[in-house]
Amino acid sequence: MHILYIVGRELGYTRNDVLLRAFRRLGTVQVIGETSAGSLSLRIGRVLMRALPYLLTQRYDLIFVGFYGHLLMLPIGLLARSPILFDAFVSTYDTLCFDRGLFAPRSIVGRFAFWLDQTSCRRADMVLLDTRAHADYFVRTFALPRDKVGFLPVGCDEDIFFPRPHVKRDNITRILYYSTYLPLHGVETVVRAAALLRSEQRLHFRLIGTGPEYVRVRQLVNALRLENITFVPFVPLQDLAIEIAHADICLGGHFGSSEKATRVIAGKTFQCIAMNKPTIVGDNAANRELFQHGHDAWLCQMNDHEALAEAILHLTDSPDLCFQLGNNARQTFLERASIQIVSNQLDKIVKSLIG
Repeated sequence: MHILYIVGRELGYTRNDVLLRAFRRLGTVQVIGETSAGSLSLRIGRVLMRALPYLLTQRYDLIFVGFYGHLLMLPIGLLARSPILFDAFVSTYDTLCFDRGLFAPRSIVGRFAFWLDQTSCRRADMVLLDTRAHADYFVRTFALPRDKVGFLPVGCDEDIFFPRPHVKRDNITRILYYSTYLPLHGVETVVRAAALLRSEQRLHFRLIGTGPEYVRVRQLVNALRLENITFVPFVPLQDLAIEIAHADICLGGHFGSSEKATRVIAGKTFQCIAMNKPTIVGDNAANRELFQHGHDAWLCQMNDHEALAEAILHLTDSPDLCFQLGNNARQTFLERASIQIVSNQLDKIVKSLIG
């Protein structure tokens, strides 16, 4: 099988990386993408210019357009001479107009974002999302045929995220949360949960990352005079795995209030459960596709700092439960989201496209 693999975001982005690993199990892959971050529009322009000769002169069994590929799909959908599998992964319209609230849905930008999502999906032979709930949203919102929209779990890099020994050196329970501080992540909910638990000197929160809401969250922590939170800048994946290994409880999220937060499973969640960690996640349709409350994760009411504080305290006081959650989480990952599972599911999707 010969596959042309094109992505707009960097190749190392978790979704792109996992799917590239899966495709390489299925056949020969010609990769067109970039490794560095930077201006998305410039990167997409460069990727498209590199892709055009392959699209015009070569024949492939399948063309895969990965995240972020909406703008790439506009010309590729017209030029391609092979079936196209498009990993939409996110809705531009939902992200700009509802999740981040930057533009009104009926504004010029909102209308363009809707058209871009719908057109890019309609030009593909098959559209991928990350959960059934997210796939249902695309079908309903952009009037796509249900049999044209599938889903694959995000997974993670299993060469980095795997169970590691955890030696507890003191009586402190370390709660880990890392994010890019987007609204759907709900970092404020984590901070306010920490505020409720400030008298519990055995608990300490470690917040890793930066992003749009970082400054506001830091200001909130300062205003609340919290001493049970340590902020850590962005760390590379190798170091992130070490941070997870040292944590006692991981917060997978999402804990925000946006509807998008209810349709997706956070990438960090897969990394934490792959490492055998007891993980608290938002109680939503997407997470319930993967988890059973109290079996392989602890599901918590979203956008509710009191519920999150209660969940953290309960797990802290229940070491046996944490042990069971971690072990079962690892098993769920192996059975539902490992690279082997993603590859097998992707193989079925590809074969349905190319016959």
